[in-house]
Amino acid sequence: MSDIIEFMKTRRSVKPREMTGPGPSAAELDTILTIGARVPDHGKLAPWRFIVFEGDGRARAGEVIARVFSQKHPDATEADIAAERKRMMDAPLVIAVVSVPKSHPKVPQWEQELSAGASAMNIVAAASALGYGAAWMSGWIAYDRDVLTGLGLRPEEKLAGFIHIGSRSAALEDRPRPDLAEIVTRF
Repeated sequence: MSDIIEFMKTRRSVKPREMTGPGPSAAELDTILTIGARVPDHGKLAPWRFIVFEGDGRARAGEVIARVFSQKHPDATEADIAAERKRMMDAPLVIAVVSVPKSHPKVPQWEQELSAGASAMNIVAAASALGYGAAWMSGWIAYDRDVLTGLGLRPEEKLAGFIHIGSRSAALEDRPRPDLAEIVTRF
């Protein structure tokens, strides 16, 4: 069995709270993003883009999230707001994968959105293959238009997810996986 197959059989996500520094080097980040852009892309549309949050950028994103959260939840406690402010701070690197659909007569928007999802998974796999912990996350911030606008997304763009990447601070434990007999049918 190839090393790639064995890697894919054992790959698993790492919770951002179980990550620490260091994160990927500049060269490793370029590799991760290059692999993120190497996905099925009918029509060669590149219907995705990436926003990299590292260093102070994570804190600035947290301020956007906290501001929107406090506006929409006026009864929120300071602890709740602080938790939202910290949302992007656990991992040393966060990559937002943005779905950027293009009008095309032969490539429907749904297919373009799937390409963005494939990009997110490639980023997770690349970071994991380099020895980092990685997790593809969403949550309310991935769907809130005010947060998305504050993070620089245009009105026609959607967020495929935030990929948190960092060094693992805890041992990996697998979770139960689906039984193939329950999810596979033959036609």
